Amino acid sequence: MKIRLVAVMLLFAAFAAGGTEVAGVKIDDRARVGSAELALNGAGLRKRVFLQVYAIGLYLPQKSSTPAAILEQAGPKRVAIHMLRSVGADDFSAALADGIRANHSEAEARALEPRIKELAAIMAELKEAKKGMAIALDWQPPAGTVMVVDGAARGKPIQGEDFYRALLRIWIGDKPVQDDLKKALLGG
Repeated sequence: MKIRLVAVMLLFAAFAAGGTEVAGVKIDDRARVGSAELALNGAGLRKRVFLQVYAIGLYLPQKSSTPAAILEQAGPKRVAIHMLRSVGADDFSAALADGIRANHSEAEARALEPRIKELAAIMAELKEAKKGMAIALDWQPPAGTVMVVDGAARGKPIQGEDFYRALLRIWIGDKPVQDDLKKALLGG
């Protein structure tokens, strides 16, 4: 009887804690960016061929299921990435840059290039996005885009809300990095 009671209590605690699990990674249902409390909009798994690359969660002030509403939503936001395998800084940065270019005109991508390089420089200091590492890309108005690695801010904020929207389009844009991941991040 005691074992059943303990099992029921553990199950209740798991439900009370909230969140979801993606590829063995617990994605919390809430996140704090600055003084704002954000809600998990959706979470999913980034795969490359047969490899699981990272689990990702999108946090917003208010949940939304449409990319346009998310991109226009005011206030802090977070993309939380939990690395499931190690990826070199150059490869990680190149993948982000490719995702931005895929969702923007050539002129728009050129205008974003200096800030893409700023993000790549922050990643280069890390040398590698290591398996188990938690990387958050936070929009912290008015400061800008802040990269947070394992709970510590890295580099200086990257200016411009247009840059953060460009990052979001990697996952929820017209040409997302992965269609089923886009659907998951939109709460589907």
